[in-house]
Amino acid sequence: MGVPAARRDEVNPPCTAPGPAVLLDGGTAAGPKTPALGWSHWWGLPWGRRARRVSVCVMDYQAVLEEVAAYARPLVRRGRVADYIPALERVSADRFGIAVADINGAVHGVGDWEVPFSVQSISKAFSLALVMAQSPGSQGEDGIWKRVGREPSGTPFNSLVQLEAENGIPRNPFINAGALVVTDRLQTLTGDASTSMLHFLREESGNPDLAFDQAVADSEAEHGDRNAALAHFMASFGNLENPVPSVIEHYFWQCSIEMSCRDLAVAGGFLARHGLRADGSRLLEAREAKRINAVMLTCGTYDAAGEFAYRVGLPAKSGVGGGIIAVIPGRCTLCVWSPGLDARGNSVAGAAALDHFTTLTGWSVF
Repeated sequence: MGVPAARRDEVNPPCTAPGPAVLLDGGTAAGPKTPALGWSHWWGLPWGRRARRVSVCVMDYQAVLEEVAAYARPLVRRGRVADYIPALERVSADRFGIAVADINGAVHGVGDWEVPFSVQSISKAFSLALVMAQSPGSQGEDGIWKRVGREPSGTPFNSLVQLEAENGIPRNPFINAGALVVTDRLQTLTGDASTSMLHFLREESGNPDLAFDQAVADSEAEHGDRNAALAHFMASFGNLENPVPSVIEHYFWQCSIEMSCRDLAVAGGFLARHGLRADGSRLLEAREAKRINAVMLTCGTYDAAGEFAYRVGLPAKSGVGGGIIAVIPGRCTLCVWSPGLDARGNSVAGAAALDHFTTLTGWSVF
């Protein structure tokens, strides 16, 4: 479902093509050339009380994604599939998929873009959004940001190093300690954090069949001592509202939800539409969506956020299941999946794919 015309100007600012069409065959002026990216002519709706001017340029997303996939697929085996959660270790390293959902509801994909995988830490962006949506206005922002910071950690996502020095306040909501605080807050607000998350993701993705992966949740619980330590440590500083076992259980279930690239790209559309859902209703205030995107940019890819911003230039959230969701505000949301991870827990081929996408399109937040 597309954004109603009367609201398109809220989410779709004027854009310009980033120069001439990109050429893929390496041809020169003396040889044949095949354009890969096609841009439509500018179009606009007239000014008026009931019609507002909208200027957009339309990209051939399918052609772009095919070129991106051709570039990234050779890299799929350069990473290592996560093995500290045994249920994830069984996923084939050869998988690769990428999808894009534009702000008007069109969805395109290539490869394994409709194959479900474990979202893992990608869920942290959605749990933060749901907490803010459940506590609108200053109550939501002040409430959660008093308990978790907004700064990059510079340490691994499951590190305990900074918690004691900073009185049990995690650096940001996307490291494990911060995500546990967000889950704890969601449990207080809803009474059932994991089920609320599942229903929220079903609604935003338009996929009523989304489900938890029992094997992944059980595997995480069996090997979750570090997360338990984080939770107990924060509880000792009074930074958890609910019993530690309950918070950890809901956190593991949340991370075990399975979604495809298509599901995630569609579900994250409200971040590209400045807080608006696909039907035009408002999930978040524009300032709240902006702030989530900002924290995704600075903290969303573990302790490689600076390198990711340098290479890709987009707000993003990665997970050790091999997925990365990225947002181009006012344009689209992308999700790429390739299970092979680098040393910091980010998908090798996925990061390369997003880097190539922004290079081809010229789109970034910078």
